[in-house]
Amino acid sequence: MANKTKETEHIDKVYGKVKKKYKQASIKQRIEALFLDNIGKIITREQILQVATDPVTGNQPENWHQRLSELRTDDGYTILSWRNRGWLRVEEYLMTSADKRPQAGKRVRPTKETWTKILDKAKYCCEWKEDGKTCCLKENEIDPIGGGKVKLTPDHKKPHSINPESDPTDPKQWQALCGRHQVMKKNYWDSSTGKMNVYAIIQSATTVEKEIVFKFLLDYFGYVIDEKGIISKFVSK
Repeated sequence: MANKTKETEHIDKVYGKVKKKYKQASIKQRIEALFLDNIGKIITREQILQVATDPVTGNQPENWHQRLSELRTDDGYTILSWRNRGWLRVEEYLMTSADKRPQAGKRVRPTKETWTKILDKAKYCCEWKEDGKTCCLKENEIDPIGGGKVKLTPDHKKPHSINPESDPTDPKQWQALCGRHQVMKKNYWDSSTGKMNVYAIIQSATTVEKEIVFKFLLDYFGYVIDEKGIISKFVSK
């Protein structure tokens, strides 16, 4: 059991186990099986790496984190991390249910010729922009945050759920993104409704940004917080 802090002393953290040797063909399938065997229990990075390791060759994958993200975005599972729950530590994950969210239909992809034009325009770098800065990670570089080698993939500038009929021959409708930012982009939009996924945006925000949103919501709903952190309903005199 992990040591408890003031923030987590009220949480009884239950950790899962690697219950068997997982022999599924793909990394994602093995990680999925691990979580399904431990619904409602915390899974650690070390356990995921143990299961993601090839059962035949013993090779440890560099891209396990991307496979975990795909379980969330492509398969529709809810897998919580420290970004969702403050009492989870970094590299602790929790699948609360085996239920999946509805997903959008089959995605259109650009033609090979269009993809070459997209890459040329992007100078073979990730085009994700945040806070006025472009990612600029190149194919096969090591992602310093997400881990593993970078693989650039085509992304609709407008989410698939809003514009599923993107022209596969028009490079202006597409951009090149690395795996981490491809996943982040998917998280920002609800794949079934096409609406902004505010929850996921706040989830990926920094702690400082979360505090700003938290204080805004307190004000919005008429609550105040005192020096001791006690929240109460504001009552006008």
